Amino acid sequence: MHKSLVINAADCTGCQQCEMACSYVKTGAFNPSKSRIKVFKFDGGARSVPFTCTQCAEAWCMRACPVEAIIINDGTGAKEVKNDVCVGCKVCTIACPFGTINYVMETGKVAKCDLCGGDPACVKACPTPALKYVDADATGHARMEAWAAKLDSGAKTEAPA
Repeated sequence: MHKSLVINAADCTGCQQCEMACSYVKTGAFNPSKSRIKVFKFDGGARSVPFTCTQCAEAWCMRACPVEAIIINDGTGAKEVKNDVCVGCKVCTIACPFGTINYVMETGKVAKCDLCGGDPACVKACPTPALKYVDADATGHARMEAWAAKLDSGAKTEAPA
């Protein structure tokens, strides 16, 4: 069974430990600018939201790649970049509607979250429940439950994406 990375922005403190862990595991340096997960700050830094590749079912990055350098990992379900095939054309970066695949100047290739082969460093480093790695089948149900709870409490809000 595949798993999914679930982000609960309400629990994010903005500590950026996820960015540090990701950059270290992927590049050997504690450098948030090289991380494949980013923590965006809103409301003057009062709110933080971690964001990374959502491993879309549609995978526009994968469809757009002219050399088929983005493949699906059978074990994790993650869409991964094969560095030995990537030519650095950046078409995938344009195709991604979320901007979560990035060109890496030093390598001349692109990089995106690959779920760390099924053991995401960002999840292990997160000191709160903001990041979880759960069974993929459970993510849709959990969203529906959360939405139902909001409706029960009378909160007026928009439907989940």
